[in-house]
Amino acid sequence: MKKIILLLCLHISILLLSQNNERQNFKIMCYNVENYFDCVDDSLTDDSEYLSGGMRGWNTTKYQKKQANIARVITAIGGWNTPAIVGLCEIESDKCLFDLTHYSGLRSQKYKYLHHESPDARGIDVALLYQQSSFKPIHDEAIPINFPFAPSSKTRDILFASGITPTGDTLHIFVCHFPSRLGGELETEEKRMFVAQVLRTKVDSLLASNNSSNIVIMGDFNDFPINKSILETLGAISLNDSISTHQLYNLMYALHKKGFGSNKHQGEWGALDQIIVSGSLLKKNNSIYTSQENVHFFDATFLLEDDKQFLGKQPFRTYVGMKYQDGFSDHLPVYADFYFK
Repeated sequence: MKKIILLLCLHISILLLSQNNERQNFKIMCYNVENYFDCVDDSLTDDSEYLSGGMRGWNTTKYQKKQANIARVITAIGGWNTPAIVGLCEIESDKCLFDLTHYSGLRSQKYKYLHHESPDARGIDVALLYQQSSFKPIHDEAIPINFPFAPSSKTRDILFASGITPTGDTLHIFVCHFPSRLGGELETEEKRMFVAQVLRTKVDSLLASNNSSNIVIMGDFNDFPINKSILETLGAISLNDSISTHQLYNLMYALHKKGFGSNKHQGEWGALDQIIVSGSLLKKNNSIYTSQENVHFFDATFLLEDDKQFLGKQPFRTYVGMKYQDGFSDHLPVYADFYFK
């Protein structure tokens, strides 16, 4: 009898290991790193605030520490397996990305990156880090934003990339950083609505070509999942019992409604940073899939500090006003686990 039980346990163990081997996962992460500037003067942008001798006292030492902090966050999320794909917001230059991937704690991970210089007045862009074993780019482009109602106003482009996953399928990725709320939420809403419409048009073209397209949209939207630009214009809704492959779903919707978020403003947490997916990525019979349970705000203790004004915790920033405090960012990272067979 003991032999039979041992053989049965061995069989079950082998079966479980086999199932785990069949279902592999990789992480997709997005992080607004808050003002990752190099120390080189760019004559085409207003980067004087973050130059050596500038008003913030920015220098090579602080730049390298910022770089190390970003690497620490990315490594902490992945543990032994760092995220396969990382969307970044507020990156100044190609130099910032080269140094991050070659001279920080990420160098052993051999990340490649995609980046296009945008017309943003301060020179901050979005970028995409990726590991070639999980994502092999076949196309990338910068989608420009030209406001017809404010032609002199410049903002970040949307980064669009398509690549091949380990399953042989194509994954389409958008990295976004919508216009800020500086000047007032309602006063600036029109710009975010316009960017959302540009993004929606590109999404529609992908779905028209293949209504089961695997699409991931991530970034700092400077709006919440319940705001018009996201919910109505982009059409990223909350998850429900009926998943449609040609619909967009906001993985952060439920968490935001529960009071969780990536950014804290006047004592309230909110999900400015979001991961949005097409319905096909929520179907378990798809070769790549995820679920609402697999998305997270990364709130490790080292990323937080005491909120002395509103109590609780808040993001541990590099600067508070003009005071340097050697922190990380005013945003927490977001990430989701995706599975493939």
